[in-house]
Amino acid sequence: MNTLRNRTLFITGASRGIGKAIALRAAADGANIVIAAKTAEPDPRLPGTIFTAAEEIEAAGGRALPLIVDVRNENQVSEAIAKAVAKFGGIDILVNNASAISITKMPDTPIKRYDLMMDINVRGTFVCSQACLPHLMKSSNPHILTLSPPIAMKPKWFAAHAAYTTSKFGMSMLVYGMAEEFREFGIAVNALWPRTIIATAALNVARQGSGESGRTPQIMADAAHFILTRDSKKTTGNFFLDEGVLRQSGVNDFSSYLVTPGTEPTIDLYVEP
Repeated sequence: MNTLRNRTLFITGASRGIGKAIALRAAADGANIVIAAKTAEPDPRLPGTIFTAAEEIEAAGGRALPLIVDVRNENQVSEAIAKAVAKFGGIDILVNNASAISITKMPDTPIKRYDLMMDINVRGTFVCSQACLPHLMKSSNPHILTLSPPIAMKPKWFAAHAAYTTSKFGMSMLVYGMAEEFREFGIAVNALWPRTIIATAALNVARQGSGESGRTPQIMADAAHFILTRDSKKTTGNFFLDEGVLRQSGVNDFSSYLVTPGTEPTIDLYVEP
């Protein structure tokens, strides 16, 4: 299988950034996309809503179902999944993309922000994966793809932003657990993380414009497509980096993904140079 045609993807946080890029790449194959995100009204700092994303997905060749979903709310998640199954007949792929970020040291991290990161990043991943499981078990090639990093227990990743690191590693720990637990069902559970920073509106807010030295979300979308079209029974328990995935698929020139042509992209958090 090298296409996602007629597959149904439930993508959290798909109204913008990496989530939307993954959705658009799948839409180009003719996939069904459930846009599970909170943004129904435009935000001047973070452009894009579930409805504008749906328009783009359908223009790209896919079918879209935009749903207002707070991944922290298990009732909203369950209702969204029920609507997705009613419209598309099932769920083949879950992409745990929704995430909160705060690159701050402990004294500068409000408890409200700490709670937000733990609730969206860790709890949201658990809630969505648990709720999708019965439907994934019915799919012929089921995948869960979580956007979280390889776990590297080094002090430098905790010293400057312990709360954020703990939340992202929490997502990765769930990948470890689910990959083994769901192996008997033939459900692939993998993590994907960028080798370099990805230029998204959310990153620009968090890091104040550092996306100019990064790559576009398209590199993550292309890597995700390669993973999600592989045999789920033979592709599980991996912590992929986007660049490594694409090299496996035969891509060696990444210049087309650069935000600023001719620059050397900045290595992302949790990745060794």
